[in-house]
Amino acid sequence: MAVERFATTGAAPDHFAPEEVALHARDVQFDFSNSPLCWIEGDPYGSHFISSLNLLLPTGERWFCANFTEAMGYVKDERLREEMIGFMGQEAVHAKSHDKALPEFLRRHGIDAEPFVDQVEWLFGRISERLETVYPAPSRGAAEVSVEIIAGLEHFFAALGNWVLNNNWDEMGVDPVIKDLFRWHGAEEVEHRHVAYNVAGYFRKGYLRHMVASVVAAAVLLMLVARGTKFLVHNDPSLPNLGYFRLMWKIRKSGKRGSIPTIRFLFVTMLRLFKPNYSPEAEGNTAQAIAYLATSPAAREING
Repeated sequence: MAVERFATTGAAPDHFAPEEVALHARDVQFDFSNSPLCWIEGDPYGSHFISSLNLLLPTGERWFCANFTEAMGYVKDERLREEMIGFMGQEAVHAKSHDKALPEFLRRHGIDAEPFVDQVEWLFGRISERLETVYPAPSRGAAEVSVEIIAGLEHFFAALGNWVLNNNWDEMGVDPVIKDLFRWHGAEEVEHRHVAYNVAGYFRKGYLRHMVASVVAAAVLLMLVARGTKFLVHNDPSLPNLGYFRLMWKIRKSGKRGSIPTIRFLFVTMLRLFKPNYSPEAEGNTAQAIAYLATSPAAREING
């Protein structure tokens, strides 16, 4: 069954609002044993750019779940609590699936990701420590700020999920297993794109704090993706050890080819988050996401 495609802008309207979907975690299984390190054919730099998400997503998503668990203690709206539980269930499966890619995919190709993963864990640990310093536990304030940061990051992940569902990977000789990993993940990001935004709105104390948290989220994500890409390129014996400037030029070429999101796409995505009338509903199409989730090879193999 072919997945219906929509443009990333001006997409067809959803058949229903995102909030009408009951979120649940899906059982999935990915076999990376035949996936090449350069899984986007002819584009090792684009491959490593996307693969860098395997290095940072598990730690980040576990951080999401821990902070949402803390925030739930202050949420009295039962419908919102149900959404948070569904969101955390999906994020926990995302973390587990990308965790599996580290030993089964990267280590099989001779790349030990632990040094970089340790850096990611250190960074998220420092963010938590800083929040605890400013807002000594137990504190509603720390929960409010962490949720704002998560909402900012989820904005990017929903936009990236929308991009990955509508890109041209099918025409690029992309490894089918890794393609499915990121499309399944992207579809669930589109499906639950409203949750962190709604939770942040429940706590929100002002536009200024929203903007500051969003800037922090954007900076953390872009820095980690850049460092993760550099780490993978450095550890790929088939590639020269490029500096950041030359590496960014390679990444730019991958973006122009359509292998990865362009820098302009990421910048415009960030700017949308600062609009006073911003709504996550514009960051994808729920009907399209659910259509893909119903046909994902990884989900079908387990549930079909």
